[in-house]
Amino acid sequence: MKKITAHLVFTFLMVLQGMSVFAQQDTDHQYRQPLKDVIAEVEKRFNVKIKYSEPQVKDRWVNYAGWRFRPSLDETLTNILMPLDMKVNKEKDKVYKLKEYEYHRWAVQDGWDTLDSLASLYHDQASWEKRKALIKPCLYEALQLSPLPAKPVSKPIITARRTMDGYTIENIALEILPGLYINGSLYRPLKFKGKIPVVLSPDGHWGQQRYRADCQIRCAMIARMGGMAFSYDLFAWGESLLQFKSEDHRRSLSQTIQTLGGIRILDYVLTLKETDPQRVGISGGSGGGSHTVLMAAMDSRIKLSAPVVSLSSWFYGGCPCESGMPIHFCAGTTDNVELAAMAAPNPQLVVSDGKDWTANMPEHDFPYLQKMYGYYGKTALVENVHLPEEGHDFGTNKRIALYDFLIKNFKLAAAAVKGADGKYDESKVTIEKEPAMYVFGEKGEKLPANAIHGFEQLEQVFKTRKF
Repeated sequence: MKKITAHLVFTFLMVLQGMSVFAQQDTDHQYRQPLKDVIAEVEKRFNVKIKYSEPQVKDRWVNYAGWRFRPSLDETLTNILMPLDMKVNKEKDKVYKLKEYEYHRWAVQDGWDTLDSLASLYHDQASWEKRKALIKPCLYEALQLSPLPAKPVSKPIITARRTMDGYTIENIALEILPGLYINGSLYRPLKFKGKIPVVLSPDGHWGQQRYRADCQIRCAMIARMGGMAFSYDLFAWGESLLQFKSEDHRRSLSQTIQTLGGIRILDYVLTLKETDPQRVGISGGSGGGSHTVLMAAMDSRIKLSAPVVSLSSWFYGGCPCESGMPIHFCAGTTDNVELAAMAAPNPQLVVSDGKDWTANMPEHDFPYLQKMYGYYGKTALVENVHLPEEGHDFGTNKRIALYDFLIKNFKLAAAAVKGADGKYDESKVTIEKEPAMYVFGEKGEKLPANAIHGFEQLEQVFKTRKF
């Protein structure tokens, strides 16, 4: 009773304090106040600072504003901001920053609780396989790839091969829908015998994407140690910008197109006489890591996966190319860590760091993956290399983790890429200038005549695709 009375007294005092702000309001006007004024009242009542920019609050209003205040700051902010699809991040004691609501970024504990709830749906290999059988076809349906569109009959467009120290490179464009091309570069060992592995190498949202030095180094090192690496563009990145605008990448269909592109690249590399179909892997970083997880979950031809600085139970990917289509609503609900578990029992390396959403990987999400691999008696085949002092990149230590993993699981030649001191030597890799990696010329002059131009045309082609 005392607690209830104290609460009523507190609320009454708060109302009295706010009379100057809210006294002129009534239900006919929905007790409506400008967001900027309501924030000022929050700051005054709770003695805090809320940082924001003018465009964030311009023309935004809070209905029944005074009624949304509660004794606690957190509940008050939730009541005020949730209807506006906004939130605050706490920067330090009594200082907050206003942000748009992030559907893709949850509180850590919320992500863990959801993963625990998913894990309660299965308890052994048989029950997990039933769960996978629900999720996998749904992923294709969610991406509008069920059934898959017919493959164009055109041949790959391949540039002249360039010879480097221990490896070769050729640029390749594949037509994945009529007039829609995905471009990349194929790195191969200069000399090889028999069947060799291949690693699909999508990249993330970093500047210069597959033209970046660290991306070239990674692919060249895989080739120098005896494998192939196919580095390819995200949709509306790289040479894809010859057909689309950069803002088209942030449309939901980008996730579908990127997935279809990955599938068609797999189709292509498996036609090469030197490809070992039992040693087909995929490894990408950031958004390319999300793509890595999705591809490994969907396509059983992939036998090894290594998502880098991407995987988390509480982060769903901040770009529509990662979460734009409703894949995370499959089988009731799912998340990226459960999707990663679908790769079991194939070897999987998860690389995480201490300065992004992968920072908590060793605490909860990785033990879940170990449990899932344990259903197959293959716990040792899932690994986590956690770099707590590092950030969101595909830097040297991330690459070393990948090299070690590929050497162990794909039986690649460590001696070919290590110096006398036993350390990896990346100095023999040639960093090419960007135009050398183009398929369609420095100004796009070699773009095929049937190439579509613009997102509206892509949508029309996609809607009328043949199956």
